[in-house]
Amino acid sequence: MDDLSVMQRIAVWALPVLFAITVHEVAHGWIALRLGDKTAMMLGRLTLNPIKHIDPVGTVLLPLLMLMLGGIVFGWAKPVPVTWENLKHPRRDMALVAIGGPLANLVMAFLWALVIKVGYLLLHNAVWLAQPMIYMGAAGIMINIVLMVLNLLPVPPLDGSRVLSSLLPDKIAWRFNRLENYGFLILIALLATGILSRIIGPPVYGLQNLIFQLLGL
Repeated sequence: MDDLSVMQRIAVWALPVLFAITVHEVAHGWIALRLGDKTAMMLGRLTLNPIKHIDPVGTVLLPLLMLMLGGIVFGWAKPVPVTWENLKHPRRDMALVAIGGPLANLVMAFLWALVIKVGYLLLHNAVWLAQPMIYMGAAGIMINIVLMVLNLLPVPPLDGSRVLSSLLPDKIAWRFNRLENYGFLILIALLATGILSRIIGPPVYGLQNLIFQLLGL
């Protein structure tokens, strides 16, 4: 996508970013509902309307900044609220709720790969449609894989920390969860020092190549 202007890149990435972040959060709420917690549903958060999920910084400002700087694009939405006391088996179910978001991103990465596949089929007969599909499909794969890998990191409040917390003894889990107050600062520090890219880069590009191979792209 290096041949695209900034405005063209924003146009290409806008829809994939909104879908990736929105569906990620809805997946959390949907699984929580199936496990006994209706909080997200009662607050109107089980919707694919991105307006309900947009965080001004994580959904708009940060992805735009990363696009302009040429780094790995990622972001976040307003977290879907989960009342853990409503869950049937709180420790286990919180881990299942947490893993739902990354799994949704993995599924969406494959769906965007299918969009690329269709785009290639249309390339000779409808270039005007095929090229946007191929570009958006590539963006969709990347943003969803990045979100999946990033959220699996065991840094509170990322999803990976919820899974890890459910596996720790109660006393250690309580202390670990207290790191959530510093989670954002930890992520900013990892991002600013370039450590974050070195951590998530290999699995991100490895999964991207695997998806391309599986679908013959």
